[in-house]
Amino acid sequence: MRIRIVAPGKIKDKWLRAGIDEYVKRLSRYCQTDIQELDDVPDSWPEEKALQEEGRRILSRIKAQDFCVVLDLHGQMLDSLDFSQNIAEWFSAGGSEIVFVIGGSNGLAPDVLARAQFRLCLSKMTFTHQMTRLLLVEQVYRAFRIQRNEPYHK
Repeated sequence: MRIRIVAPGKIKDKWLRAGIDEYVKRLSRYCQTDIQELDDVPDSWPEEKALQEEGRRILSRIKAQDFCVVLDLHGQMLDSLDFSQNIAEWFSAGGSEIVFVIGGSNGLAPDVLARAQFRLCLSKMTFTHQMTRLLLVEQVYRAFRIQRNEPYHK
């Protein structure tokens, strides 16, 4: 089983990188986890052009057989139990590989949204795409713990 997270931009804050790395390490008991950081599109580009280029870069990292989940403010909100159940189903549907896509500051290109099999909303609040990575890996870790009836704080 493999989880891939595709997102633009690099994590610059050491504390945030340490948190993400800690959950990726914890996840290694359950699955392989890869975070693929894409180069940011220059802020000087027009928004539409930037969105299209970012979308092209994201789609180049998603294989035809991958189960693709995009993080989207207009997506479906799940509690941790439902998220855990969905992950198990997504692994079955995606040939043991799930790709989570986190958009940049402009959101996600329509082509990326169209490619997704599921749109997930972590919260109605807006988070930076760097912070979203930490929240996502923590929730994936929690999902595996739930699936295996292992203790984890509530």
